Amino acid sequence: MSLPDPRAARVFRFVRRDWCADEARVDLVYAFDDGPELVETLRFSGAPRLPAERESAFAVALDLMHWIAGVSYYKAGVPPAIACEGRVPDTETAELLDLVYTEGLAEFAHQNGLDLAGRVRFPRAEAAGPPALALGLARRALVPVGGGKDSIVTLEALRVSGEPVLAAWVGASPLIAAVVARSGLPALRVERTLSPLLFEMNRAGAWNGHIPVTAINSAILVAAAILHDADEVVFSNERSASAPTLEADGRAVNHQWSKGWDFERRFGELVERHVAADLRYYSLLRPLSELAVTRRFARHERYDDVFSSCNRNFRILGERPGSRWCGQCPKCHFVFLALAPFVPKLRLLAIFGRNLLDDPAQAAGFDALIEWNAAKPFECVGEAVESRAAFAAIATRPEWREDELVARFRTQILPRLGASVPPLDALLAPAGPHRIPARLAGFLDADR
Repeated sequence: MSLPDPRAARVFRFVRRDWCADEARVDLVYAFDDGPELVETLRFSGAPRLPAERESAFAVALDLMHWIAGVSYYKAGVPPAIACEGRVPDTETAELLDLVYTEGLAEFAHQNGLDLAGRVRFPRAEAAGPPALALGLARRALVPVGGGKDSIVTLEALRVSGEPVLAAWVGASPLIAAVVARSGLPALRVERTLSPLLFEMNRAGAWNGHIPVTAINSAILVAAAILHDADEVVFSNERSASAPTLEADGRAVNHQWSKGWDFERRFGELVERHVAADLRYYSLLRPLSELAVTRRFARHERYDDVFSSCNRNFRILGERPGSRWCGQCPKCHFVFLALAPFVPKLRLLAIFGRNLLDDPAQAAGFDALIEWNAAKPFECVGEAVESRAAFAAIATRPEWREDELVARFRTQILPRLGASVPPLDALLAPAGPHRIPARLAGFLDADR
């Protein structure tokens, strides 16, 4: 039987979500029009039996997960109507979902020439649900681990602060598992299996592109926190994630929208009002620049041989590099450059296995980071001003200044950038709004 074309569909349906307590498994079911069901499965390994007094809150968390995770499937067809066949979201939740499906898919829409403005509108319940109750969750931070430097900084900061921590991840990446193992902290893995039909639709020509993965993982881990008795979900998103990647047709397009402050604030407030009053969601790194995060990571040398920020290692499908760093992608370029001012050169070369700043073939990639006759890449990288400041800092150091791309920056680019390159120290101070609890405010001390 041939698959229907989701691009011709009129309605995207949230069919149902089924929770099996005996297997700690939830099935999230979607469909386009009257087409075949797309079933995604998540397993919460090692989850204890849920206390009866938390069942209502957990049901709300599962509905939220169902609605947010649906973005992976909706984008295959982008139909003009959305139908919820189980519970219908209240107005506040529907408004957040509208944003997740528009701002979170802004890059996808830009790259596919689609206009989502006014197209996405979730149905709304006439009456708001009851306010969330406090569940009496245990004092414990569930920390999502992505395998890179940022979540390591959060794990170690909470450890030093004496906070009980549960290191968590979604998926089956051996790289993430290695980082969690190196931390020595209690671990939690959530298995997520996407519907095979989605990949068949993609191969047949469905719309495809970037989705707001952090929003999906946030919803998954809120449910995991209720199951595993943790009163905080603590992400590791820094302030530069809020900066748009580009402006197109008068509209901001941000590759990292669901890592940004707008999503964090809205989602965290919604969780406390509608899921569990004593479940906090925030990023410990929110007031920090990427450079400030990297500076702090530089203190944790014991992770050097296990961490990786190279996104090619985390593909669901397709070829992956033979090592932890491909050395060619924007993430490899940015992490190498951001670390250079803060770690000894020999240590950095040992991490990557090569010197990316002494390779003229890499010039275009680094030019994109500093937005030098090039656009910022659609990747989770710092702002151009941070990359420029990192280049300028190492351009004065004898061990770096004669490397091909550093010398090129020093002699050809820096004189033309002039005052637009701030000193490195100016970018290291915390700034901006955040949801960090008062008891952890000392973490923002730049010397910690």
